[in-house]
Amino acid sequence: MPKKIDHEARKEKILHTALRVFGREGYRDSNLSLIASECGISRPTIYQYFRDKEEIYYYAVKLVTGRMFNKYAEYAWSSEENYIDRITYICLDIMQTASESEDELTSLVDVMLQMKKEGRDFNEIILRRTAKLTILFKRLLRIGIQEGEIIECDLNTVANHLLLMLESSCFQVAFLDTFDMQLSKELITAYLDFHRA
Repeated sequence: MPKKIDHEARKEKILHTALRVFGREGYRDSNLSLIASECGISRPTIYQYFRDKEEIYYYAVKLVTGRMFNKYAEYAWSSEENYIDRITYICLDIMQTASESEDELTSLVDVMLQMKKEGRDFNEIILRRTAKLTILFKRLLRIGIQEGEIIECDLNTVANHLLLMLESSCFQVAFLDTFDMQLSKELITAYLDFHRA
């Protein structure tokens, strides 16, 4: 009887191996043959999952942001915490996850920088994939204002500030050994506390 293959698990294994290879070899010097070899699969097999290195990168961004949004949307609408505490929890959890996934995050950011040097910019895909998080922040802020838990504020500005602080923290986790995560968490907490009614 043929062995049953979990295709999603295999795709994730390819992804994690690719990120390790990108980090070690650099994105430009990596190729699907090397990734396939390190996964213990053939090159034709890897082509069943990904056309090229860029598709692996897109999959990584899609997988991470999709899981992140589902997790936080579920929390946001099932929690009984006040709205500022919900937003704070989401922000701090994103920062904690980034800190715990430092190697993978560094590889992803490194790929972005190498691709930028080659004239390709992934900014659009990142913006598209984080748009749901920005919308979630705006919805929580809007309801919090309506319920009297949050002061009147410009929803777009506050949501964009939060996203900028989160992006900054993620990039600093990826590149700065001296980055103080606790200080960044305190900054976001203080920023959100300022908006409590």
